[in-house]
Amino acid sequence: MNKSDLAFGRMNFILLAVGMLVVIVGFILMGGGSSTEEAYNPDIFSAQRTKVAPLVCLLGFVSMVYAVVHKSKSGEGAE
Repeated sequence: MNKSDLAFGRMNFILLAVGMLVVIVGFILMGGGSSTEEAYNPDIFSAQRTKVAPLVCLLGFVSMVYAVVHKSKSGEGAE
């Protein structure tokens, strides 16, 4: 298989990996303890879980879309 046959260049794969890591970090930020029938945990409504983590995930997904549509340079990958 020739490198010119690939749909993405090296930079596309790097950007995809970074975007995926950002999404994973966003999901980790959403995690934590939950409320049970015996005890109420007010941390389920913290700003980190309701605002920051979804924005981090959205940023990761947008960067992954950018990585897919990013046009490689002529010497780097497919033209």
